[in-house]
Amino acid sequence: MTETQFHNRRAVQIENGSVRVTVTIEGGHIAEILDKASGVSPLWIPPWPSIEPSTYRLERHPEYGNDAESRLLCGIMGHNLCLDLFGAPSPEEAAAGMVVHGEAALWPYEITATHGALTAKVTLPIAQMTFERHIRVVGRRVQVRETVKNLIPLDRPIAWTQHVTLGPPFLDPGSTQFRVPSARSQALEGSTDASGYTAHLLKDENDRAFFIAYSPASRVAFGYVWSWSDFPWLGIWHENRGRTHAPWNGRTLTRGMEFGVSPFPESRRQMIDRGTFFDTPCYRWVPAKSDVTVEYYAGIAQAPAIPETLAAFDALTI
Repeated sequence: MTETQFHNRRAVQIENGSVRVTVTIEGGHIAEILDKASGVSPLWIPPWPSIEPSTYRLERHPEYGNDAESRLLCGIMGHNLCLDLFGAPSPEEAAAGMVVHGEAALWPYEITATHGALTAKVTLPIAQMTFERHIRVVGRRVQVRETVKNLIPLDRPIAWTQHVTLGPPFLDPGSTQFRVPSARSQALEGSTDASGYTAHLLKDENDRAFFIAYSPASRVAFGYVWSWSDFPWLGIWHENRGRTHAPWNGRTLTRGMEFGVSPFPESRRQMIDRGTFFDTPCYRWVPAKSDVTVEYYAGIAQAPAIPETLAAFDALTI
C-alpha cells in the first residue's frame, strides 16, 4: 500500500479505469470519488486548509473555531461517518472529550489496500465500538460494506449516519439537480435559505433507497443507493454562505445528503427521548458483544440528463 498526499492530508487511493477513490488515513473520510473522464469529484473540499485531527490544538488553531465542532472541522472532507452520535454532544459529553458527530471522524484508521479495494478499521475508545469499512471499485460503482461491533456487554442504541457532502464546482446554486424519493419531510426549526436542514423519511422501494445529484455543467450524475431497512432517513443540509463564524466565515457553499438511522442531528438524550418520528425509529440497536453489517454503493457517470429513476441510475453506473 502506498500513501499519498491529498489536500495536505495523508491518504490512500484505489482506482480503476473509470473512477478513483481517496480515503484519508485520519478520520477515514471518503474525500474523493473522481470521475476520470470529466475530472470531477462531487464531494466537498472545505475552503479552509485541512490538517490532521491528531495535530489540532485549540490554543494553536483558533481559525477552526472554539467549540465541540472545531476538531471535526479542521479535517472534515467529503463523506464522513457519524458514529455513534449524529449531532452535538451534551455539555457533559463535550467536557469529557466528545465532539460533534462522534469520534469516528477523528481517529487514525488502519488501512490495507490493493489496486481496486481497501479495508479501513478503527477502534472507538470512548464509544467502545469497532468500525470496519471495506471499499471496492467496480465499474462506475464504489461498493461499500460496513461493520459496527459493540464491545460492551450491554445492548445499546446508536446513531449511524453517512454524512455525504457535496461542494463546488459540482454543486452550483440554481443549476445542480437532485432526485430524492421522500415519503414525508420536516424542516428543522430555524432553517433559512442561507443555512438549514430538512429531514426526509424516504420511500421504501422494495427495501431500496437512494439520492441522485446531477451537474448540467459537467454532465455528471452522482448518487448513493442503500437498503431502506438500514437507513430510512435522509437529512438534507445546506450552507449557502450563512455561517459567519470561524471557520465558515461567510464563504462556504455546500450541501449534505446525509442518510442514516436518525432524522435529525441532535444530542444522544434528544435522540433517545424522541424515540420515533413519522412512526419510524430514530436510532438503531446494536446487541451486547455483537456486530451489525450494512452495504451500499455510490455511483458516478457522465449522462446527458439526470436519471429520473433508480433503475436508470443503476443502468448508468453498472
